[in-house]
Amino acid sequence: MLATAEPYDQVLLQASAARTTNQSLLWGTYRPNLYFGVRPRLPESLMTGLMWFGVDDLEGWQYIRHACDQGDRLDEYSYKKHNGRTLAVQTLKDSTNNVTLRTEFLKVPGGEHGGNWGVRISGVPNNEEGISRISLLYYFGLHGEGSLELKNKLEPDGLSDPIILKGESPELGSFSIEMENGLVQNIPSSIPPETNPFPNLHKTQYWGHLVPGDDIWRAKEYINGQMIINVEKNLAEQSTRPLPYWFTLRNTVREDSNFYVFQKIVEAPFQFDIYFNSASSPNEMDTASFTSGLESSIQEFDQRFEKTFGLSEKGFTEKEIDFAKMALSNLIGGIGYFYGSSIVDRSYTSEVDEDEINFWNQRPVPNPQLTPPAVLFTATPSRSFFPRGFYWDEGFHQLLLGKWDNDLSLEVIKHWTLLIDSDGWVGREQILGEEARSKVPAEFQTQYPHYANPPTLLMSIRAFLDRLDKVDGDEEKLLYDTAIGDSFDNDITTTTDDPRILPNRHLLDRNLAKSFLRRIYPKIKANYRWFKRTQWGEIKGWGREATNNKEAYRWRGRSPGHTLTSGLDDYPRPSPPHPAELHTDLISNIHDLHWSEEDQAFCDVSINEKDESVFVCHKGYLSLFPMLLGLIPHDSPKLGAILDLIYDPEELWSIYGIRSLSKSDIFFNTGENYWRGPIWININYLVLSSLYKNYMPKPGPYQSKAQKIYKELRDNIIKTVYQEYERTGYPWEQYSAFTGKGQRSHPFTGWTALVTLVMAESY
Repeated sequence: MLATAEPYDQVLLQASAARTTNQSLLWGTYRPNLYFGVRPRLPESLMTGLMWFGVDDLEGWQYIRHACDQGDRLDEYSYKKHNGRTLAVQTLKDSTNNVTLRTEFLKVPGGEHGGNWGVRISGVPNNEEGISRISLLYYFGLHGEGSLELKNKLEPDGLSDPIILKGESPELGSFSIEMENGLVQNIPSSIPPETNPFPNLHKTQYWGHLVPGDDIWRAKEYINGQMIINVEKNLAEQSTRPLPYWFTLRNTVREDSNFYVFQKIVEAPFQFDIYFNSASSPNEMDTASFTSGLESSIQEFDQRFEKTFGLSEKGFTEKEIDFAKMALSNLIGGIGYFYGSSIVDRSYTSEVDEDEINFWNQRPVPNPQLTPPAVLFTATPSRSFFPRGFYWDEGFHQLLLGKWDNDLSLEVIKHWTLLIDSDGWVGREQILGEEARSKVPAEFQTQYPHYANPPTLLMSIRAFLDRLDKVDGDEEKLLYDTAIGDSFDNDITTTTDDPRILPNRHLLDRNLAKSFLRRIYPKIKANYRWFKRTQWGEIKGWGREATNNKEAYRWRGRSPGHTLTSGLDDYPRPSPPHPAELHTDLISNIHDLHWSEEDQAFCDVSINEKDESVFVCHKGYLSLFPMLLGLIPHDSPKLGAILDLIYDPEELWSIYGIRSLSKSDIFFNTGENYWRGPIWININYLVLSSLYKNYMPKPGPYQSKAQKIYKELRDNIIKTVYQEYERTGYPWEQYSAFTGKGQRSHPFTGWTALVTLVMAESY
């Protein structure tokens, strides 16, 4: 059993109480683990979600699509256009059920409670000659105080459209929800007309129930329970009814219901709309306003995308540009709002240094505890496989998101910095609440406060400062001052909902930018000091020399096969682990301690059987970190050696991208083969970025080679990711070093989405 920890840091309580006051950010598609779901950025409030399954097979109901799952084998599910605030257009192609679904989400801010939103859900058959008959279910669940009431006349054979719900909660105020059929609405063909005791498939089937608020995310389990009852009943009666009737809801509602499911048995093509209207909003959403708003928002997205990334002027085709839009949009569609407790084991104290031989086998008795609840607004690496926050992934995510929407990116950065505790530690994975934990194997759920992760958030903060330096401002500054005057609020997300201003308020107002930086600086500083204090490495003990005898580091939390804390997981390191190690990617006295003349590479350091300091060289991504960060002078022979390593086809170079481990290494393509050869887009992006900014522009002995590598590598990366998307329908977590084929989790539009910046040459 997990104990609940006493409150150990006030910042977690601050984070758990965090609210957004920006109307354009309150509501959103912030349930990225679902194929489609809407919720506000509030710990307890209204949550909605979509499900569907085939009705022509007795086992179809057992394959309900709800949470993104690679096992569902969808041909594709990707946001095609998502601006992060008011527009989200997604395609879900399901060949198993011969249907392509489309979700079109539109939000109109206004009033005191987040404004209004609507979603249009439509479907067409993949194969016109085939039949697409499915059960579509959409649910609404209210968590926390308030009420949610179905206003339709309850009929045993179903509800007549439109479906109307009325509700209220302390933070959303009074609101209404309307669900109605669109212009196209087909019931399955070849089914007899309604006769007792059949339900009427022209109507919407329904079920209302009281469920614990914390269980709303288990909606699929509740629906499964309904289906089991119906199927078993029909089997027992040896029913001859057509199968769609076997899978209908119970058409009952409890008076105290806080959870409603509505079901439509349809045959593609079909369409239905859902409108949420806040009583405090002056602009009611209906079919006409939704349709016109959707059309104009799509047009605005396309124009803004070209203005931001300039891919058309760079000569990319329309299909390639659509691919880049998908990559950006899917990254944004992966942004989620998470609330709940973490599991943290504080049995290690801050004084634990792992300084004993075989330290990985000498850990204290485990004592995992639940923390107080916290919140996190974060991008996620993969909606299907990693629907939670990762610290080292996030810094890469924000490079792209910040280019598109500076202030939305700062909102994510703010949330992460709030989670840095008073000691300076932040968990490398944020697995908040039971829903998030349901997607994580038990052995990876516990976080340890002496474990680190690459502090890539600093990259995204640096990128913000670079954007700030580039603002010329006159025309946009005038627009800004006209919209909101000279006043500003210290809260990141207040003041205006003008869509021209929202993405750039912290660029257009330097006072606001300084205020933000002052707020996060103490947390970033605490995290930096925590790194130096907890990840230090020994220099003097083994005869090493360095100009600064305090700047050497090693990752804690190692095991013989893994350094998970480094983010490079199974990348080869000294074996077995030893307290004498120093790690290249924890950048320190790199030229004094990590450069091996014999290997002509930067290497990890350990000791041999004579207790002598030795280099442990496994050439690959690890060898590149000093170059990735621009720490090698442009005219240094070491740069020449690194460029040779990169461009050698027997080492790191392939026509698909730079391999994670040298082809000549004994560990290449061995074991679980995670970071032992496959191509990762985040590191390839860093190579391109460093070449572009640090080495291509500077005359010297290696300039021409840097330019040649940059051009070829950029072409290779774009081609690899784009062609695999065309072939499979997905961006991937990594790509084969042999064939370039996508591997492991998909869709992976975390750092793989950086291909958009590569195409734009925006580093």
